[in-house]
Amino acid sequence: MRLIIEDIVKEFDGKKVLKGAGYTFEKGKIYGLLGRNGAGKTTLFNCLSGEMAMDGGKALLEENGHVRELSEQDIGYVYSLPILPEFLTGYEFVKFFMDINRDKLRMDQSIDDYFDMMSMSEEDRHRLIKGYSHGMKNKLQMLLFLITKPLVILLDEPLTSFDIIVALEMKEMLREMKQNHILVFSTHILQLASDLCDELVVLNNGRLAAVPTELLHSVEFEQNIINLLKDEGHAENS
Repeated sequence: MRLIIEDIVKEFDGKKVLKGAGYTFEKGKIYGLLGRNGAGKTTLFNCLSGEMAMDGGKALLEENGHVRELSEQDIGYVYSLPILPEFLTGYEFVKFFMDINRDKLRMDQSIDDYFDMMSMSEEDRHRLIKGYSHGMKNKLQMLLFLITKPLVILLDEPLTSFDIIVALEMKEMLREMKQNHILVFSTHILQLASDLCDELVVLNNGRLAAVPTELLHSVEFEQNIINLLKDEGHAENS
């Protein structure tokens, strides 16, 4: 399975943020999306998820040799600022989510099974979401993907709000999930990108480019990434 991005263009008030961004992401890998503040990482995710209309280009999904347009149902999106109904408890929200997605669920797993997978305590699952920390809200967002299993999962700065233990649990979960999903997450933490990702992609000057694999675990990794992000001319499609 592959996510194929072709020449995506997005502009705001006449200024192009994405200038023909193109890349191919494959199932079985975790991709890290790197870019400076304002480079357009969240804009790209919003275009792919359907939150925002593209001004040009397209996104395609290839499954078993068949290519079709990417749909909103294919996408799971973890927002950097979680959007959740804070007047519900975590348990109430997940139960509602499971009810409306009943046709997508495995019948052998209960709501408590899913909470157990995320190591959420009995007390936490029955607290109002309003009282959750940022990390807990992100954890709840990710729980939804365990339920519906979208083909493509986009994560906008997903691990920065977790404590050390939870972050390790999330890393392990992402490594397991990559076998059946296309995973792309944006981050500004280079150590996290180097530790977790199979491939890195730079968004610079409105275009996407692969970071050479040999740089990923080299001693010059951080300096090379800094050089790439400083170089306005480094914006070739892969």
